[in-house]
Amino acid sequence: MNYFLGMTRDFRLLATGQTLSWLGNGFQTVALAVAVYTHGGGADDLGLVMAASILTMLAGTLFGGVWADRLQPRHVMVVSDLVRLVATAGIAIMFAGGGYHLALLCALTVVSAGAGAFFTPAMGSLKPLLVPAPQLQRANATLSMLQTGCGIAGPALGGVTVAAFGAPAGFAINALSFLLSGVAAAFLRVRAERGPRSPMLRDLAAGWREIRGRDWLIGGLFGATVYHIANGMILVLVPLIALERLGGPHAVGWISAAEGLGGLIGSGLALRFQPRRLLRAGWLTLLLMPFWALSYVWPGMLTAVLAGAIIGYGGLMFFGVAWETAIQDHVPQDMLGRVTSWDYLTSFLAMPVGNALAGPLAAHFGVDRVLVACAFVLFASAASQLLIPGSRNLTRAPTHIATPTAAAVPAPA
Repeated sequence: MNYFLGMTRDFRLLATGQTLSWLGNGFQTVALAVAVYTHGGGADDLGLVMAASILTMLAGTLFGGVWADRLQPRHVMVVSDLVRLVATAGIAIMFAGGGYHLALLCALTVVSAGAGAFFTPAMGSLKPLLVPAPQLQRANATLSMLQTGCGIAGPALGGVTVAAFGAPAGFAINALSFLLSGVAAAFLRVRAERGPRSPMLRDLAAGWREIRGRDWLIGGLFGATVYHIANGMILVLVPLIALERLGGPHAVGWISAAEGLGGLIGSGLALRFQPRRLLRAGWLTLLLMPFWALSYVWPGMLTAVLAGAIIGYGGLMFFGVAWETAIQDHVPQDMLGRVTSWDYLTSFLAMPVGNALAGPLAAHFGVDRVLVACAFVLFASAASQLLIPGSRNLTRAPTHIATPTAAAVPAPA
């Protein structure tokens, strides 16, 4: 708490607004499933809504990155939150009125996801302006810890609320969280200096050149793409094993709690442990994730899976902080939105591919063999990065000035 209070005013505002927004998202996760099923929809309807959200994020994230680098990031964030507020409130009103229109639900979901595709790169571009460079790692670790905690508390609180007051209440709380997040962003004082604009495709290409010019960054993106394909398959298969072999629904709950606890531990470690070669330490901790996947196969006991989840997700969260900090340290501020959007795009593209491959491959080769193969891919994708000189040797001290056209200065009244 003392550390949080010692951060800048703008960082505290962002962290508070995002904590409320992340909590609200947990309410909507529960409310959406309950609302669809209680109004006569089924798995097909829910899958269609979720697919519409993912596809919209895929289509919009690169353009969101360009606009985050063209405009003031806080302005993009405020507008995005207002759009998400209106869309989510519309969903709440639709279900509160007793109606269920799948086309309208999909349309409102697309609007909300499209706004989110602009919000994420804008926040990625903004964060380095909120704290001094030496505090970036701790700031990222703090946000990671808050997000992980909200990922645990949000659905739990959402479940209680939806059970007591119905699904519309869950959507209404999420809409309120977007309002509060937007208000927090509106009161931020930092501003980024922006240069002249280029055509959209030229701006997109400039972001890709920024990535391609750094061996650790281009290697990391391709490694993450392979990693997410394997992880996408694992995330489909492990709940089935938990249900069939480890004790049923209560096992799924325990495993989810262990993953959250591991995430909190990893973020806490990143808050305290600050090596000079942070990126190398991040790739090394990511090597712990394969042990989580293998624990489902051998020894295949719930206690081992819980231990693997804590260890693996701890490494994953530490890596996330290391990766984000490396990008903020070494990518010019006026390119951060585009680089962040390319980073998110690889994850969005790869994960659904893995989800789709999980069933057919498991049916042909067996679940255990697929999990072992995926664990090997996780290990290889992380270990291969240590062969790249930049990934091994990158230090927290920037090799160049990372903010040639931006400054963290108070915005004019």
